[in-house]
Amino acid sequence: MASAGSAKSHAVCLPFPAQGHVNPMMQLAKLLHSRGFHITFVNTEFNHRRLIRSRGVEAVKGLPDFQFETIPDGLPPSDADATQPVPSICDSTRRTCFTPFLELLSKLNSSPKVPPVTCIVSDGVMNCGTKAAQLIGVPYVQLWTSSTISFMGYLQYKELVQTGIVPFKDELFLSDGTLEMPIDIPGMPNMRYKDMPSFIRTTDPNDFMLNYAMAVTQECIESSSIIFNTFDELEKEVLQVLADKTPNIYAIGPLASLCRNINIPEIQQYEWLNSSLWKEDTTCIDWLNTMEPNSVLYVNYGSVTVMSNHHLKEFAWGLANSKYPFLWIVRPDVVMGESVVLPTEFVEEIKGRGFITSWCPQQKVLSHPAVGLFLTHCGWNSVLEAVSEGVPLICWPFFADQQTNCRYACNTWGTAVEINPDIKRDDVESLVRQMMEGDDGKRKRRKAWEWKKKAEAAINNGGSSFANFDRMIEETLCRG
Repeated sequence: MASAGSAKSHAVCLPFPAQGHVNPMMQLAKLLHSRGFHITFVNTEFNHRRLIRSRGVEAVKGLPDFQFETIPDGLPPSDADATQPVPSICDSTRRTCFTPFLELLSKLNSSPKVPPVTCIVSDGVMNCGTKAAQLIGVPYVQLWTSSTISFMGYLQYKELVQTGIVPFKDELFLSDGTLEMPIDIPGMPNMRYKDMPSFIRTTDPNDFMLNYAMAVTQECIESSSIIFNTFDELEKEVLQVLADKTPNIYAIGPLASLCRNINIPEIQQYEWLNSSLWKEDTTCIDWLNTMEPNSVLYVNYGSVTVMSNHHLKEFAWGLANSKYPFLWIVRPDVVMGESVVLPTEFVEEIKGRGFITSWCPQQKVLSHPAVGLFLTHCGWNSVLEAVSEGVPLICWPFFADQQTNCRYACNTWGTAVEINPDIKRDDVESLVRQMMEGDDGKRKRRKAWEWKKKAEAAINNGGSSFANFDRMIEETLCRG
């Protein structure tokens, strides 16, 4: 087993301030703490307030040698209980977070209550973390929180722009077959433009998210060691291509599973150390306890996805008409510009077999024996958690890496089916039935179970992720 060395190592963990980034960084922080590191976990002030609202003040008191600190995100003050607009928070953190983060490091290094900072673990899109580490002269590693396949997709942006393919010339690219055309990506066969991370879908050369994604991935691959929340066998071809570009690539996922597995005697102390920015409704677990094995459809679109009220109603009636019991997570902000209002007749129709709430402990839900199918936006945390629990998927990708994850889940890993982006209730009903009771659904369930076993092998003592985690500590965080 690796150790943090004889002197207390102090890792400062800096996630990008969105739920899908905070969660894996928290899991990594717990893992490092279990290896003897003092941890300072840095949330934005906005997310710190949300964490207190969702979990209570106890959630930010930390543990011995595990503390929370905050920095401003540069946006106007807000008490909204929702993810901040993605382009705004990307732009603001990139422009404004370096100075307050550097000031925080100075405060930590001058405090007699904590060990001096010895390393920084920075989100792959938070370049202020790597810049600060270089300035104060400590080792650092980056955590890329989306899939390795999407990272490789983002790395293609530069060439697509240089060759004039992207941005597209006009809006016809959405309907003229352009997105169906194949694209050659190292280590990623059978990809189409529609399977690329979605920020290429623009006609504007100044599109912020196109240029942001291109910049942060180039910086990430050029600057230092990178941790990917995956395991070797799941994305092996792309991991090999990336390893040829930079030697310090560490696949140490699924982080949520590794976190539960790597230090069993101590894991109870971490149970309450939760990073959920929404208040979780745990009564859904009691409801699942009343259901038959593999009988429930779980529906969750993640923390950012939004839709029209029309699509929400189509989802609702598709779920109702399938006649299967379902647990449906409907965030208050899931409908664009409107409050969520479900038809009264729908609510009456699903009595006794539909459980609707605004947020839940997803890992516990997916590991519950009653859950037999997951309708998901294909965010990487959700995909990995489904892989870890052997749950097949219906995919409705929204943006960013989700289209790439969907393609692999459906075509490479064989655990999923994609639903038409323009949601129709009949499609929802038929795909739920097909996946729950049809032959194709049974095949995908078997494949999901096979991947579950491979994920378990990776995180067990002697497995690839277990070994890569210890190797990362020795080679990256404890050098010098």
